[in-house]
Amino acid sequence: MSQRHVLITGAGSGIGAGIARDLAANGEQITVTDLSREALDNTVTAIRKEGGEVEALPLDVASDESVNAALDALDRPVDVLVNNAGLQHVAALAEFPMDKWDQLIQIMLVGAARVTRAVLPGMQERDFGRIINIGSIHSLVASPYKSAYVAAKHGLLGLSKVVALETAKSDITINTICPTYVKTPLVEQQIEDQARSHGIPKSRVVDEIMLKPMPKGVFISFEELAGICRFLMGPAARNITGQTITVDGGWTVT
Repeated sequence: MSQRHVLITGAGSGIGAGIARDLAANGEQITVTDLSREALDNTVTAIRKEGGEVEALPLDVASDESVNAALDALDRPVDVLVNNAGLQHVAALAEFPMDKWDQLIQIMLVGAARVTRAVLPGMQERDFGRIINIGSIHSLVASPYKSAYVAAKHGLLGLSKVVALETAKSDITINTICPTYVKTPLVEQQIEDQARSHGIPKSRVVDEIMLKPMPKGVFISFEELAGICRFLMGPAARNITGQTITVDGGWTVT
């Protein structure tokens, strides 16, 4: 295909914004969505300044009404969906507010299923679609104090496998990219939470908690994730579906 229409959730900042900027720079038509209109405006301004084509829509992935309204507002069908919306809360399960636990699951797992369900009929009608879930190293392993996040990210792998089977007769693929830590506002916010939960100074969190399990010992970049998205969107990946793309600097090698 030539120019594709890519819808990215949670694109007001962090990974979503980074992927949006990269794909726009490579000629794709981008629709960025987020709960925060102000954050979306920042992403749109950056993309347009770099010469990219982008539109923005407010979207709450935890709401059927919001998802339907956003899709109705689009001026062309979605060719590629990037399920990226997410948040974090760090606490022991005994101290984890259950409304917050439910919120994480609703946004990162149920929300991904909700938006995927909404775009699938159009993809099936046109016999083309690429769905990319942004998972995490925590789709594969666990860390203490992240029960809701780990549960949601593990669930994405199961969702991806089921949808891969249900769409196997069409030129539709769905895969989950699982990176270790990416230097985003979400990760920056975790440093203080991790320090408190582990009882160590903030200065030790990055080296002793975040990067210690990675033999390569470096943060993952937006460019790496966007490059994997471009590959999964392309013809060389048409038979890659239901797969877990692990970007972990060697974390899970042993």
